[in-house]
Amino acid sequence: MVETAWSLLPPIFAIVLVLLTRRVLLSLGVGIIAAALFITNYHMIDSILLIWEAYKGVFVADGSLNTWNIYILLFVLMLGIITAFVHLLGGTKAFGEWIIRRVKTRVGAQLMTMTLGIVVFLDDYFNSLTVGQIARPVTDQHRVSRAKLAYIVDSTAAPICVIAPISSWGAYIIGLIGSVFVTHNITTQSELVGFLKIIPMNFYVWAALGTMFVIIISKVDFGAMRMHEQHAIKTGEVIKHQLKEIDSHDTNQHESKVGKMSDLVIPIAALFIATIGLMYWTGSQSVTESKNLITIFGEADVSKSLLYGGIVGTITTFLLFIRHFKQGEVEKSHFVKSVITGAKSMLPAFAILIFAWAISDLIGQLGTGLYLAELVHQSNLHFWFLPFIVFLMAGFIAFATGTSWGSFALLMPIAGQIAAATEIDLLLPMLAAVLAGAVFGDHCSPISDTTILSSTGSSCHHIDHVTTQLPYALVSAGIAGIGYLVFGFTGSVLLGLAIVGISLVGLYIFLTKKPVKKLS
Repeated sequence: MVETAWSLLPPIFAIVLVLLTRRVLLSLGVGIIAAALFITNYHMIDSILLIWEAYKGVFVADGSLNTWNIYILLFVLMLGIITAFVHLLGGTKAFGEWIIRRVKTRVGAQLMTMTLGIVVFLDDYFNSLTVGQIARPVTDQHRVSRAKLAYIVDSTAAPICVIAPISSWGAYIIGLIGSVFVTHNITTQSELVGFLKIIPMNFYVWAALGTMFVIIISKVDFGAMRMHEQHAIKTGEVIKHQLKEIDSHDTNQHESKVGKMSDLVIPIAALFIATIGLMYWTGSQSVTESKNLITIFGEADVSKSLLYGGIVGTITTFLLFIRHFKQGEVEKSHFVKSVITGAKSMLPAFAILIFAWAISDLIGQLGTGLYLAELVHQSNLHFWFLPFIVFLMAGFIAFATGTSWGSFALLMPIAGQIAAATEIDLLLPMLAAVLAGAVFGDHCSPISDTTILSSTGSSCHHIDHVTTQLPYALVSAGIAGIGYLVFGFTGSVLLGLAIVGISLVGLYIFLTKKPVKKLS
């Protein structure tokens, strides 16, 4: 069953079940069991042992601690604690009151979040977890649903990182492009130049950003998102009543009456500066030659930087607590309660991430991605359709496996082989289609860590985020797909981009002309 059509069933089981039942852990558990049974040909004892190894691998790999996963989990924990303390100290309320005087509308609050997401482009994890925390007080004040916040955060995480050369993504992709160039003896341009040329060809990025902008300025939502937005506007409840337990702080938690905006800005600034500085430092330690921002940030130890950045942010927050304690605004008991509250708020994300990492490991062993990649390799379609087909296939692989990086590694060499065998001028567009499709699939997948962390950072129920974002991502993918078809038939990147732009204008006209009441 490994590397066959059967390998598609476990991820499909998990994804369909999670959408039908809204019970994430149950659904992922079913997918994990199914994958283990398929790999071991239904040997029960072997399956149990394999599942144990998958969960063990989340924490221990190659005989030592899996520091990447552990550091990410610890960072998530510390972010929850920082958030709880910022609320305790009154920083959230003060920041909300300050920004509310400057951001006058719901549209402004959403555009502010979008701008923050674009600016924080160094790493998708960092983006997903921090932008939502910063923007949440403002969007809450303007009755923007948490589902909408999570959508904006997710749509400016991977889509921005994938086109940023100075990011953890940029260097990884440049390395893959370089290996493709070496394989096919491409010496007319460097891998960096190739990466820069690919940026305008990544039609999904521009379609996703454009769709988000259109949705915001048109004030028209559709699908499940409309229900969440209407509920937030009418009631002021940014989370559906029955799901409030996932909010990041206890509504009965004490809040300092003398809180200042600095009680939010200082911890977040310390977190930002420390994390970025540590990314630069760890990257510098790893690069011995050709030191530049691209290679330095590309070689950075992101998980270690997040961990130590989180420690700096947490210590800074504790120091602010001491200041408030001396002023008599908080008590010793509030310290312990806030630590517990902040840690508890992140437990659902902990569990989902662990399950998602385990199923991703088993799906990798099952060879789901390899099977789909081989289908692309064996396709005999006319080269006009190849960028479009590669885009769709990369999307499906990333959706099923929950990883865009894994999809890059699988499909980029194959896309290079297909281009070399058919039309070498299609090499860069084919690589761009892989990047675009993988980000699209990752964007939609309920088992993607970026999707999970975006809902976590925004304090949104995970399945609410998945179901509300999916229609918008599909619209963006449809627009990008049209762009790739036009490019395939014309060979013009500019014309493909123009079609994407025209489609976005058409979407705006369609939404604003429809007899659908706009959300205020």
